[in-house]
Amino acid sequence: MSKLDEYRNKIDVIDDQITTLYKQRMDLVRQVVEAKKENNVPTLVPDRERSIINRVTKKVDEPLKIYTKRLFETIFETSKSYQTKFSNNDGVVRLFLNDLVNQPRSYLPTSASVVCQGVMGSYSSIACEKIFPISDISYVKTFENVFEAVESGQSEFGILPIENSTAGSVNAVYDLIKKHKAYIVASTTISIRHCLLGNVGATKDSITEIYSHEQAISQCSEYLKQFTNAKIIPVANTAVAAKSVATSTRIDVASISSKECSSLYGLHIIDGDIADNSNNYTRFICISKKPVVYANSTKISLMANLPDEAGSLCKVLNRFYAEGINLTKLESRPLTNSVFDFVFYFDIQADIHKKEVIDLLVELSNSYNFTFLGSYMEI
Repeated sequence: MSKLDEYRNKIDVIDDQITTLYKQRMDLVRQVVEAKKENNVPTLVPDRERSIINRVTKKVDEPLKIYTKRLFETIFETSKSYQTKFSNNDGVVRLFLNDLVNQPRSYLPTSASVVCQGVMGSYSSIACEKIFPISDISYVKTFENVFEAVESGQSEFGILPIENSTAGSVNAVYDLIKKHKAYIVASTTISIRHCLLGNVGATKDSITEIYSHEQAISQCSEYLKQFTNAKIIPVANTAVAAKSVATSTRIDVASISSKECSSLYGLHIIDGDIADNSNNYTRFICISKKPVVYANSTKISLMANLPDEAGSLCKVLNRFYAEGINLTKLESRPLTNSVFDFVFYFDIQADIHKKEVIDLLVELSNSYNFTFLGSYMEI
């Protein structure tokens, strides 16, 4: 037997001992949970964790102290996860999630009253028709107007952009979801193909003004460099831009809009596929006033304000890893009126009807100030 094999065999023996001790520890953790419930003691006791780390790190030399600390922090995270499986005193979060998953399962309707920002031909309306093949669509000026229409019951659903493959998340929409306490019930992704549209007779040489939404302008910035004498004017929506051009009847103005807008507003395509990046996609969400989980929902969106301390994000990611949950989105941005605090957006692939998923969401909500945004299907 080589020295390497000898060392590996010794490690195997130690690993078996660690496994046995870990099982014993987790059995005691479960007993601690029962004792806490009997004595009405809080589940989380940070001072207890700190004292354990201080004690165990004194038993190792300096090079191993930090690794020992990380090891026990991981043990604490798995212990807390294990505790949630036996704790029934998680308050309103668990009650909310249990009520949500106990609703009769139904499918997302094919027809509905829906509100979008902009006018007919906007990318939001294209996404709406993909989600609801038969829909009564009303249009409003702003994202907040969409939320207000849904909140008041004027429309059953609202369609909004949530992220773009080039520009990232639409932060204003995330903020409005939380402000109006709306819920995501479906999502879809559409390919964005920007075109330069104008009235009959307009040419690239005749254009002095170009209208579009600021994101579309940004996504076509390289293409627009050729229009050195043209004024680039941001407007509320790409379809609003097309409608404005058509209404003007001028041949010196153009819009960056969808191909669909050309036929809707009688414009001709001066140039097609003008985005700097041809791989340009936007994901849209469908919001509802009430939380509903429709059949085949496999995605969950969450938002969290994590503490400004070392390892806070790592601890959360370890929780997803411990449960074998795939994280499909992680994005952060600074909180408004704050210097060092950040808000994080998470998308995970998980079935909210599974107990272990509810346990995890309860734990994240209680320990890390998570907000549940919805469980839904991608169409």
